[in-house]
Amino acid sequence: MKQTYKYILVLSLIVLSASCKKEDDNKPITCDQKVLISSSEYNTAPDDALHINSISLVDNCLKIEFGASGCSGSSWQLKLIDSEAVQKSEPPQRTLRLSLKNEELCEAYITKELSFDISELQIGGNKVILNIKDYAEQIEYNY
Repeated sequence: MKQTYKYILVLSLIVLSASCKKEDDNKPITCDQKVLISSSEYNTAPDDALHINSISLVDNCLKIEFGASGCSGSSWQLKLIDSEAVQKSEPPQRTLRLSLKNEELCEAYITKELSFDISELQIGGNKVILNIKDYAEQIEYNY
C-alpha cells in the first residue's frame, strides 16, 4: 500500500510540474523604441553611414542588428523612420530607413541590436511588406 502512495505522489508531482508555465511564457515582449511615421523625418533625418547585418521579426518588434564606425556607440542616435507612403500592391508595401546620427570619430567598428515596435505600420488586411533602405531583403510583417 505504501508503494502505491509513493507512485501516486511521484505521478502527482510530475503532472504538477509539467502543467506549470514558465514565468517568461506570459511576459509581454517589449521593444526598445517605436517606429516613427513621418515623411519629413524620412527625408531630413541624419543619414550617417551604417551597415544592416540582419533583421528579424518577433511579434510586433522588428529587431535590427547593425554596425558603424565609432568609439563605443554610446552617443549614437537611432530612429527607424517610415516614409508614410503605402504602395497599393498585394500585399501593400511600406518604405523605411534606419537613421543614424554618429558624431564619434574613432575607427573601431561597433555592432548593436535594437528593436522597434512596428505595430503602428499595420494597415488593412493582415500583412504588409517592409522595404528597408540599404537592406536587400523584404520583410513580411504578418499581424
